[in-house]
Amino acid sequence: MDGYVLAQHRAHSFYPVFDRKPDAQHQTHYCPGCGHGILHKLIARAIDELGIQDRTIFVSPVGCAVFGYYYFDVGNIQAAHGRAAAVATAVKRTRPQSIVISYQGDGDLAAIGSAEILHAANRGEPITVFFVNNAIYGMTGGQVAPTTPVGAKSTTTPFGRSVENEGYPLRVCELLAALEAPIYLERVALGNNKQITAAARAVKKALEIQVKGLGFSLVEILSPCPTVWKMTPVEAQRHVRDELAAIFPAGVYRDRSKDAVPWNAPARPPGDVRGMLGIAPSNGKKPAPPGTFVDQRIKIAGFGGQGVLLLGEILAEAGMRAGLEVSWLPSYGPEMRSGASNCSVRLSTAPLDSPVVSSPNVLMALNEPSLRKFLPDVEPGGAVFYNRTALPEDCRRQDVHFILRPFTELADELGDARAGNMVLLGAFLQMSRALPLEAVGAALAHMIPSERLRALDLEALERGRQLVKEILP
Repeated sequence: MDGYVLAQHRAHSFYPVFDRKPDAQHQTHYCPGCGHGILHKLIARAIDELGIQDRTIFVSPVGCAVFGYYYFDVGNIQAAHGRAAAVATAVKRTRPQSIVISYQGDGDLAAIGSAEILHAANRGEPITVFFVNNAIYGMTGGQVAPTTPVGAKSTTTPFGRSVENEGYPLRVCELLAALEAPIYLERVALGNNKQITAAARAVKKALEIQVKGLGFSLVEILSPCPTVWKMTPVEAQRHVRDELAAIFPAGVYRDRSKDAVPWNAPARPPGDVRGMLGIAPSNGKKPAPPGTFVDQRIKIAGFGGQGVLLLGEILAEAGMRAGLEVSWLPSYGPEMRSGASNCSVRLSTAPLDSPVVSSPNVLMALNEPSLRKFLPDVEPGGAVFYNRTALPEDCRRQDVHFILRPFTELADELGDARAGNMVLLGAFLQMSRALPLEAVGAALAHMIPSERLRALDLEALERGRQLVKEILP
């Protein structure tokens, strides 16, 4: 009967089963007396009451907060340490109808994430932030946090936090209240039932403000951490009531919800990026994309000095001029020459979900180490352009198409080996038909200031096209 009652009262926005390791199915992720479980319940109930489960996205970073995705049956994104507010901003701007929650601890939000939360609040991003303040780094071993009280001992302040060495505790609500943009800022505590009831009201109100589209809201929650504080759960709650609340007074630090007007997404420049670059036609419409559906996921790799990154930039620039969705993501070492270098390029007629190319359908390998590194990732049916006339014996695959030509040597015959990347580009253009030649020519005119080098690159492009015509007439 007890199990039935619990099931009846479980919030719908919780998963029916909380996944754990096989030998720990009876445990939660949180220690006995931890405030995260209480706050999870308050948030889940508010989501249910507001009817927003199907459009809520929960962003949780490193720390105890990361376990949120085991509990909330909503959209879940894990962010890097301190970056939850930045990730939440990106999610809200790309999905403005979603209800985006950033759930962060004090070692995350007030330390490494202090810049992100400060600027998100200053911009008035219409997200809801739940800031769990237990005045210590809980998951990583009890180090001093920005919110640790003066005199409190931690693993990194064994003699107690000193003002001279670690400074004063950071009061986040007071800090953000100095900004103009935030709509709602409140600090609550989980020290007894009365405080928890007040916390429930604040949690729901912060989410209601986002539902109404009014702007930035943050609720700071003073939360017990019995294990790291080395207290019993009862002692930890008393510590929240008597000690933490004296340093971080509970209360409403900003409430402009009655006078606030709905938040408007930042307006895009006329003609978007293409218009800013003078690419879009005068009527402001996108050029028609070439041919049918395009989805080129390209990995270009070689040594520094072989024009790997420039080749990627030209592809992206030409794709943009052709009306495609594009991205270019470089990766390179500190060496100017001879160091490893690669970039990912995406060209598509559909919106792009990520600039990362982990399974390319085109690989352009300008040296053998790059071929060995990225060939296993090429999806079956993909194309591999290799800067040699033969493959190493252990690099053969029957399920991809190889174009083996000495692109650098062919460019050298034209007068400059540095144009090898353009010979390769010409071969790709002829084989894929993904981009019109006029778009590539316009990209070269924009990116290569020297007329002599442009003429050489155009000659190299044509040489590459002829290579493929010889292979695939």
